[in-house]
Amino acid sequence: MSVRETIESKLAAALNPVRLEVEDDSESHRGHGGWREGGETHFNVLAVAAVFEGKSRVARQRLVLDALAEEMAGTVHALSMRCQTPAEATD
Repeated sequence: MSVRETIESKLAAALNPVRLEVEDDSESHRGHGGWREGGETHFNVLAVAAVFEGKSRVARQRLVLDALAEEMAGTVHALSMRCQTPAEATD
């Protein structure tokens, strides 16, 4: 399973999102810190989930980071997150 697929699987289980997008953005960081040949080091995540209701931006991001603790301690160098409730989400 790729790192992207692992991230998707773990966030789906932890957040039960109504929308989840995980983008490997590693190539745009070529030559920068943490970049490795083959990618899977830098990711953008959009998660829309009811579990974020009533939580601050920091608390929402903690939920994501807690679910991905193993990846953040290992292969993932950077993770950009957009965490929204279903009411906040716009297409």
